[in-house]
Amino acid sequence: MSSIIQLLPDHVANQIAAGEVVQRPASVVKELLENAVDAKATDIKLIIKDAGKSLVQVIDNGSGMNVTDARMCFERHATSKIRQAEDLFSLHTKGFRGEALASIAAIAHMEMKTKLEQEELGTHIVIEGSKFMSQDVAVLPKGTSFAVKNLFFNIPARRNFLKSDTVEYRHIIDEFQRVALAHPKIHFTFYHNGSDMYNLPPSSLRQRIVNFFGGKTNEKLVPVVEDTEMMNIQGFVSKPEFAKKNRGEQFFFVNDRFIKSPYLHHAVMAAYEGILKDGSQPSYYLYLTVPPNTIDINIHPTKTEIKFDNESAMYAILRASIKHSLGQFNVAPVLDFERDANLDTPYHYKNLDAEVPTIQIDRSFNPFSEEKPNKSHSSSYKKTESTASWESLYVGVKQDTEVLFGGDSFASSNNDSSFESNGFTFENEEVTSSLFDDAEVEQTVHKTYQIHKKYIVSPIKSGMVIVDQSRAHQRVLYEQFLVNMTVQHASSQQLLFPINLFYSATEMELIAELQQSLVNTGFVFEESNPDHIVISGIPVNITESEVAAVLDQLLSDLHNGIPENSFSQNDTIAKSMAKSLAVKTGAYLTEKEQENLVNGLFACKDPNVSPFQKPTFITMRVEDLDKKFAL
Repeated sequence: MSSIIQLLPDHVANQIAAGEVVQRPASVVKELLENAVDAKATDIKLIIKDAGKSLVQVIDNGSGMNVTDARMCFERHATSKIRQAEDLFSLHTKGFRGEALASIAAIAHMEMKTKLEQEELGTHIVIEGSKFMSQDVAVLPKGTSFAVKNLFFNIPARRNFLKSDTVEYRHIIDEFQRVALAHPKIHFTFYHNGSDMYNLPPSSLRQRIVNFFGGKTNEKLVPVVEDTEMMNIQGFVSKPEFAKKNRGEQFFFVNDRFIKSPYLHHAVMAAYEGILKDGSQPSYYLYLTVPPNTIDINIHPTKTEIKFDNESAMYAILRASIKHSLGQFNVAPVLDFERDANLDTPYHYKNLDAEVPTIQIDRSFNPFSEEKPNKSHSSSYKKTESTASWESLYVGVKQDTEVLFGGDSFASSNNDSSFESNGFTFENEEVTSSLFDDAEVEQTVHKTYQIHKKYIVSPIKSGMVIVDQSRAHQRVLYEQFLVNMTVQHASSQQLLFPINLFYSATEMELIAELQQSLVNTGFVFEESNPDHIVISGIPVNITESEVAAVLDQLLSDLHNGIPENSFSQNDTIAKSMAKSLAVKTGAYLTEKEQENLVNGLFACKDPNVSPFQKPTFITMRVEDLDKKFAL
């Protein structure tokens, strides 16, 4: 029997390894940037074309490599950071596995140029799909340049799974931010399709954050500083009033390496307990420095997850540090028993006695005494008596006095259809107790009821209908926005004072792509700047205070990219705005508002489900209720 287990060829093994290391162009960006940082570069350039599908190039002025190292760096498990297994628990660098360059070279056309500072000539290597095509000597500046072209050229199936350029570009931005925020002393430059996207000179940590996320970010930051034997904490958290719906600007760095930690995130949220709105997320940029032997980095292929020796202690320290900073800068509510100077008595009133008010009392005043005519008036007043008898006040009014009084004379005096006065004849109207007959009222009046400020109950012929007020309003708003964007004639209300809204560079790009669709919903953009927009008009069903929240929710929903075709784009925007503006559970609705919502729901094209395919109402028949009581 022949053997069935075989060793894989090197190029196949490299392609399989690339599946773990290289998932998309952003993975290549991450590995090359980290290698440049490990090479002690002070100036790093990132050049991207077609969201990394055509070109990813990283140029640095680091230490460079000699001829032998330049060839060896493309071999599997070849690294300069590890000599023995114990070194895995004392890491001070980022790339240490030695798989990145070999995996990237297996699935792309790769070109490397490198030179040591003390050498006169450098090395130029070209690789295509793990095959060395050429290795030459070249005149080069100090440092290293990696150019990765035609990613996944030999694996078409993997290339087809890549998302749109917008989505892939967003992932590249995320990786670039994580590396650049971790190293504010390095000069980073980012180019995309020939355009200068970021130019970040060496600066302080606070300035690097402001350069990334806009000028208004500076006023949102609260510094956090704590130094203990277990770890050192530095960084910033945002003030509670600037919390957002999404979790975009949340960064943990451990020993200058970006990590994801739900456990530490919970510690941050616990520090904000009681001062954040429901569903809001604070921004934070926290840098933790711990002994390398107390963490394990090698538990995830992307090295974004870390295992700590004593997580519970780190949780308590981080929570207490943030809570202390929020209280120290008067962001969190605190108990203050000190004297308030605003309540002191002013100086010029300090030695003055209080004046007792004088009260004049008319002891002869009697409200029940008969008023005497005022003799000071020159003209006399004479009360005229009405010549008409008091029975004329009741002419034309039907009353069942026979039953009430047991007589016919009083009732007969009120049955005249007209009477004469001074030669004029007046017709009388019969006054009834109701405008409609009882039978007609039962057919036309349908009352609605609100239950627990969540559901609306309305009676129907066969029983009753129970409507979810939030989902129903979402459906109504969704179809309104969709019609406005399709027909492109939405109404706008002009603002007396335009609104200035500040966003990061990536958010400004999203808004620029969505601008025409937002205009079709009723927004009016007065101007757009690199870091903020000016809105002078808003849709009629949005209040001025809701504009920022609506756009934040929209950017959060489109964080992973904008749909390619216009219909899907309009559909996404309409869903997001409907979700933001719909009446929420717990909101009280008047009877008129309840009726309008129910009528608006059943006037929709598809009233059965919300925009997110959730049922908007249920019906209960009288027979169903009878069965409940028959038990």
